Amino acid sequence: MTLNSTAFLADFTSMSANGATAGGGVDRQAATIADGQNRNWFRGLVEGHGFTVRYDAVGNQYSMLELTPGAPWIAVGSHLDSQPLGGRFDGAYGVLAGAHAAARVQESLTGSSETASFNIVVINWFNEEGCRFKPSMMGSSVYTGKLSAQQVLETTDPAGIRVREALEAIGTIGDFELPVAAYVEIHIEQGRSMEDAGVSIGLVESTWGANKYEFIVHGDQAHTGATIIADRQDALLGASALVVAAREIALEHSTDEHMVITSCGEFNVFPNSPVVVASRVNLLVDVRSTDPDVLAAADADLHARIAAIEKMANVSIERGAEHVWGAKAYDHAGLKLAADAAESLGLTHGVVRTLAGHDSTNMKDIVPTIMLFIPSVEGISHNERELTHDADMVAGVDLLTEVLLRVVRGEFVSASGKAQDSALESSAVS
Repeated sequence: MTLNSTAFLADFTSMSANGATAGGGVDRQAATIADGQNRNWFRGLVEGHGFTVRYDAVGNQYSMLELTPGAPWIAVGSHLDSQPLGGRFDGAYGVLAGAHAAARVQESLTGSSETASFNIVVINWFNEEGCRFKPSMMGSSVYTGKLSAQQVLETTDPAGIRVREALEAIGTIGDFELPVAAYVEIHIEQGRSMEDAGVSIGLVESTWGANKYEFIVHGDQAHTGATIIADRQDALLGASALVVAAREIALEHSTDEHMVITSCGEFNVFPNSPVVVASRVNLLVDVRSTDPDVLAAADADLHARIAAIEKMANVSIERGAEHVWGAKAYDHAGLKLAADAAESLGLTHGVVRTLAGHDSTNMKDIVPTIMLFIPSVEGISHNERELTHDADMVAGVDLLTEVLLRVVRGEFVSASGKAQDSALESSAVS
């Protein structure tokens, strides 16, 4: 193991102590004290290696490494926030890997006659997870113009604390802005396709489409013992029927070519008393698929079932906020560049799709973007038992370093920020 690899693993261990849980994971929800501690830890780490750190209006953290004064910037990053009782690797690995890779690129260029065409900024995106504040991928959504900063800053958590207040409390809010010409992200797979295939590196060719909805089921509060079934307007019954319908839709619309995945990840029952029929349930339902037509059919089926559920449970169902992104390919040039980089390092690789959303899901809509995966043991994620082996983490940093070196040389984007696709369009990726 090289000194650089040893240093990375030591830093990863140190980082994982911030917000550590008894079960071996972390709990660093966005703009909590633990998240603030980890952001400050990361700032100290990178400033010690010559980076300059700034924050924008919604708390995105920019760690800049200037290689060539006046040159445009390319970004590498992910997120440091976590799910409640989440894993150590999700998001945080990609931010730390980005910092180490950027520093290695600088080291490799120091003393050489080569001049970098781009500088590097490592971005820790605010609230990628979307558990404390909704929606997910919040910071990158503001950066890409999909959400306004004002809307985000006024968003509240379940306790009524606004994003602005939470960011001010941990001291990571500013007014910095930085346009970038390209984006690179590395992340754990959060699935087991790579482990099953026995490859070290996943080259992400496209995202799955996802439609995520907030539903409010309205009923009427009543006594669970004294109120006969015929008189009940049970919001919990209606919400439960939505959960079952979502699972049925996944099973009925999945095909051999295109899978459908549905879930209900959040469920709040009011007044949540053991002797009271629920008057209201707030829940989230999401529907995902690789194919836009299959996704549209599954989505239409979900909404078509609502009227029948309302009648069966004697409730009304209100559709609230939604968060939608389509299935979309990443840049072919980036896929080819990453494959060539993996080949040069002797790393096994394969083409994959991402079922989960990432900040690169937003960034690929505005700049040329490369998305990379390393394996997750047994596909476990959003769980304290989440695990990626040291060797796979180290291989990912090695690959990211090689990818960034090629990108700053101008092999992915020109100085104007356009992808170098023309000569690569017909190239095959292993």
